[in-house]
Amino acid sequence: DTLISIMESEFSSSSSKRDRDGGSKDGPLGEQPDDELTIPRAAMNKMIKELLPNIRVANEARELVLNCCTEFIHLISSESNDICNQQQKKTISAEHVLVALEKLGYGDFRKDAEEVLTECKETAAKRRRQSTRLENLGIPEEELLRQQQELFAKAREAAVLQERQQGERENTENSGEGAGGGGGGGGP
Repeated sequence: DTLISIMESEFSSSSSKRDRDGGSKDGPLGEQPDDELTIPRAAMNKMIKELLPNIRVANEARELVLNCCTEFIHLISSESNDICNQQQKKTISAEHVLVALEKLGYGDFRKDAEEVLTECKETAAKRRRQSTRLENLGIPEEELLRQQQELFAKAREAAVLQERQQGERENTENSGEGAGGGGGGGGP
């Protein structure tokens, strides 16, 4: 509770760049304007669970972490945008974000950010290579579509056949039960 209180007071007392620039300020903890974008709660909960698997985290603390992350993203984005504008560029680049980290006093994060950037670039390159594999097959898209439809038709036929066989088995089992007579019959 004391940690949360300290974090709440730090969070509410710090005036962000967004506030100084005339942007809307969030209401009490957990309340945000409808147009405010945040990290999805499910994603945040997953990150918390992965990082702290054996620790229970109160909903109030989760909400605070979510708000802090959102504020951090806004702060870095705003500073990156300022740097981009100063350089008379129209697109914020990764270098603008890295410089913003340094300028805002988060230089310790630069190495981690560069590693993540490298991973993202590698993943994007891998996706591009995979997407061109289809093009490199040398089979026209129409032919691939025809083959796909053929496979779907075969799968449907197999499913119908399997249902028929299952139905026949059930009928055989049910008729076998009825053939045995039906009980002792003769009453008083």
